[in-house]
Amino acid sequence: MDDLYQNLKNAVIGGEEEIVVSLVKEALAKDVPPDDILKKGLIAGMDVVAVEFKNGDMYVPEVLIAARSMQAGNDLLKPILAQRGDVETKSKIVIGTVKGDLHDIGKKIVAMMLEGAGFEIIDIGIDVPVEKFISAIKETDADIVAMSALLTTTMPAMKEVIDAVKEEGYGDKINVMVGGAPVSEKYAKEIDAYYAYDAGAAVELAKNIVPK
Repeated sequence: MDDLYQNLKNAVIGGEEEIVVSLVKEALAKDVPPDDILKKGLIAGMDVVAVEFKNGDMYVPEVLIAARSMQAGNDLLKPILAQRGDVETKSKIVIGTVKGDLHDIGKKIVAMMLEGAGFEIIDIGIDVPVEKFISAIKETDADIVAMSALLTTTMPAMKEVIDAVKEEGYGDKINVMVGGAPVSEKYAKEIDAYYAYDAGAAVELAKNIVPK
């Protein structure tokens, strides 16, 4: 069985979607627990992708292909896991690009990597106003809010969201992560947020700050 997990992990890393789907079907046919397929195969593969991306050994196109292959396998598992209802899930993360900013690629990569790491992702899109972030938090009972800005002019919107989070009484319950080309760790500290400089760092950060 270890060989199956390893093969599945390698297929995810290599972005071999058809092989991922085939191996997941094979594992299910052999009555391998779906949560083991997810954790030991799919998520294990994306964990490697996150590290390699962070170290500069993988690039955006390769990460996207790997994430899509992982999602193809996960799509086969979701109905089974949902029916069973007994799989351990990690925290929920609301993610979006702030108001006035229409950039989507970086945010999508982060979302896919976080989902690949086992987090439940609520992607609320681009050009997201403060009110939509707050509504998403209330509706999903999220643990983390992740915001992206690719323009210097839209960075202040991050602070507006954080201020609203505090005003709504979620300041002690919600961890806020920010990132994007113009964003720095210094700025993140100024607005009381955690900083991730790329998708790999975002995964590592989320794992560290997620409520135990």
